[in-house]
Amino acid sequence: MKPYQKIPIEECGEPLVPIPQEHFVVELPHPYEKLGATYGKRSPYYLRQGVIDALFRAQFFLNKRNPGWRLKIFDAYRPVGVQQFMVDYTFNSIVKQKGLQAQKILPQQKQDIWEEVYQFWAAPSLDPKMPPPHSTGSAVDLTLVNEKGETLDMGGEIDELSPRSIPNYYAASPILQEQQLHRRRELLNQVMSHGGFHRHPGEWWHFSLGDQMWAWLNQQNNLDNQVIARYGRV
Repeated sequence: MKPYQKIPIEECGEPLVPIPQEHFVVELPHPYEKLGATYGKRSPYYLRQGVIDALFRAQFFLNKRNPGWRLKIFDAYRPVGVQQFMVDYTFNSIVKQKGLQAQKILPQQKQDIWEEVYQFWAAPSLDPKMPPPHSTGSAVDLTLVNEKGETLDMGGEIDELSPRSIPNYYAASPILQEQQLHRRRELLNQVMSHGGFHRHPGEWWHFSLGDQMWAWLNQQNNLDNQVIARYGRV
């Protein structure tokens, strides 16, 4: 169990609705669908209505600071089945990267790989008290696109299993190019914070609003503020 999963949930019943894709940049077909993940009746580009409203606030703030810039949404709603698919896909990818054969992996090797997987991926739990963040419709993975329509280099790929995924990885770098990467990450964080989101402490691209992680991060900033989550698994 991760610390944020201890936060209680009082589901508000807000609907899960399509993201108006004409106002943001999206990738079609969706990256996980390209890998073979199936979403059923809902698209990956769904979120709770209140989260979409917050995205519009963040987009407006970004465009005010940097005219023509837009948010590029990589991933949003993720059913538990897709969460399971991506966890398994990541495990198998690590096995291949290490040059291992699935049938010959030692128990300790398997445990080490699973620990690596779950460092970045939430467990695909069906327990209503511990939903994966994306399965609540209140978490979004995204990046920045400039006025030329170019996706900016943020110093690491989304979903990258690497220390570079830590938001402040480049914060103390003396290299000018890496300082720019940090400034871009901070701009994304400032823009999303303006909308009411909180950033995942280990992933520069992951932001949430209203789920357990968001409530837990609120409490870390103010220990006297007992916040509960308002979005559970959809």
